[in-house]
This record gives sequence, structure tokens and C-alpha cells, in this order.
Amino acid sequence: MSNLLEHQVEIIEDHSKGNFIQHIYPKRIPVVLRGISIGPCVKKWTPDYLSSVPGSEKDVKIHVSPSHQMDFINKNFAYRTLPFSEFVKRAAREKHEEYFFTEDEKYYLRALGDDPRKDVADIRKQFPALASDIFIPEYFEPEKFFSSVFRISSANIQLWTHYDVMDNFLIQVTGRKKVILFSPRDANYLYLQGDKSEVLDVDNPDSEKFPEFVKARRYCCLLEPGDTLFIPAMWFHNVKSLDFAISVNVFWKHLEEHLYDSKDTYGNKDPLPVGRAMQILDRALKTLKELPEEYQDFYARMMVSKIQTKAYKS
Repeated sequence: MSNLLEHQVEIIEDHSKGNFIQHIYPKRIPVVLRGISIGPCVKKWTPDYLSSVPGSEKDVKIHVSPSHQMDFINKNFAYRTLPFSEFVKRAAREKHEEYFFTEDEKYYLRALGDDPRKDVADIRKQFPALASDIFIPEYFEPEKFFSSVFRISSANIQLWTHYDVMDNFLIQVTGRKKVILFSPRDANYLYLQGDKSEVLDVDNPDSEKFPEFVKARRYCCLLEPGDTLFIPAMWFHNVKSLDFAISVNVFWKHLEEHLYDSKDTYGNKDPLPVGRAMQILDRALKTLKELPEEYQDFYARMMVSKIQTKAYKS
């Protein structure tokens, strides 16, 4: 790991709304906001408490994996359904008497809307008995709110590296999480398939398979209970739960409403102009196929050069 470029994410103690909006937000870089009062959830949300609140008997859809590194591209996990109370009890344990694959399998909940095809995740709707326990920083206008995603992870589970198209706060409630982030400017080094990186082990990447990955600058932080991480849109992030961990992601729309896909309930579809641009690019590349290979290569390089000149920031 010594050859990986690494920087610590700045920790901000002055977390007032004015300081955030005027001085932090415009920089478009991740920061940890420490010392915000996020409510009684920090002390209340124990496994026993969560598994006994009203509504804890309802079923939830979860990820289950025999591996501690979940891979969304190759799908080394399965979706299963458990009562919320049973899921919490299992996720809080390292060994299981009842299990789907192995006695040390890992569990992960990314809460969904009541109808995932139509409804976004909102802790106030899916977990009303818990919603009053957490205070969400009111740094953006209410009409910009998109979703509040309730997340629970087994200890020692690492999620795939990906980006989101909306700004968000990752509010750490219980347990610790190690978060590694990569700038959008380093996207070329991350071996992407869509919004996800093929590099599963970001701490010990396969240098033969992913030789360019070492060029990506890492921004790291360790989130403690009560910390809030600001993750700007398009910043790649890889999250590892060091303990049984509970967090809430709050996403908001920072672009104009018409730029988002109205049918996107997960908040992970690229803005509509991106889809149109990609279709144009696909047609352009298909058109180049009419030429001999050396011409395809030359004019594709010309296209890349033009994109760099017109679109890349210095």
C-alpha cells in the first residue's frame, strides 16, 4: 500500500450551516463534520433496541455474502429476506447458528422504498419508530431532499467502490467505518463498469490486472459514531465497516429538477444529458467502424483529444 497516493479527509469542527454553505460546500471535496448533534440514536440504537421497536417484525430485503468483500459486478452475494429483528440479531453476530451459506457470512441492509420501483427510501416512512431518534442536518432546502437511506452492516464487511449522482451526507450512528474516496478526476484509473470499479481490494490491488490504479489519489477517513461525512456527487467511495455499524445516508438534488430521471428511485442514474451524450458517442464509435483499423484508431484519438480540450478541467 506504500505506493498508493493517500490523503486524509479534513475534519471540520465548525459545522454551522453558514460555514458549510459558504466555505465548505463550494469546494466540492469530501469533509468530515465532527460534533454535530445527530440525536439520541447514537446511544439508543443497540441491536436489542432495534429488534424490539414497533415494526421490527416486518420483512426486509438484505444482501448476504460468504465473503467480507462484496462485489456488485460479479455478484458474490445473494438477496434474501428476513424479519428486521432477525436480520439485526444476525448482523450483530460474527458466528451464526442459522445461516444461508456459511456460519460467518456477512449481512448488509440498504433500506428500500415501500415499492422500490416507485418509492424512494425514507427512514421516516419505512422506519417511523426510529426516525425521531436521528437529527438530520438541515443544510439544504426541504424541497431538495431526495432520500434518507437506512444502512446496517455486519462487522468487517467492505462494499464495492462506486459513485452517486447526488450530493449526500453519510451519518455514522454506531460502530466505525473506514471510507476511501477517489476524485472524479481520477475516474480513468479506476477500471469502471458503469458507476462501479472492478478493483475490489482497494488496499491491495492486483498490479498486473489493474496497473493504472496506483495513479488514483486516495482520500481516507475513519468515521466514529456521531460523525457526518459529506460526499459530493461523482466522488467514488469504498466503505468498510470495522464494527457492527449503523448509518443513514441523506441525498439531495443539487442540480435542476429537469436534469434527473423522474423514474430513478435509487438516485444512482446519471443525469439525463449524460444518457443522451453517451448515445451520441456510441453512434460515433459505430460510424468509425466503417473505416480500416488504423483510421479508427487515429480518429478515435482525435475525438479523445477534442473531449479533453473542450470538457476536461485543468
